Amino acid sequence: MKKIEVYTRPGCSYCVSAKRLLTNEGLEFIEHDTARQPDKLSELRQKSQLRTFPQIFINDQLIGGFDDLVEYKQTQNLVN
Repeated sequence: MKKIEVYTRPGCSYCVSAKRLLTNEGLEFIEHDTARQPDKLSELRQKSQLRTFPQIFINDQLIGGFDDLVEYKQTQNLVN
């Protein structure tokens, strides 16, 4: 199973959509709420220079945001 991490912030509709897509695919993921866990925001800044949310990592590889996740799903196997 792939390790999926989603860095989110409150009020982000793209974050909600990304989590919904992953849940609908039956995938488990770790959510890092950067508002509730400020240390996760620092961690994210070390991993990525992007400033938008969500930021999604699969097996420690940056996928990007929600649109990138949709594209990844269409071209890669999300499940395995």
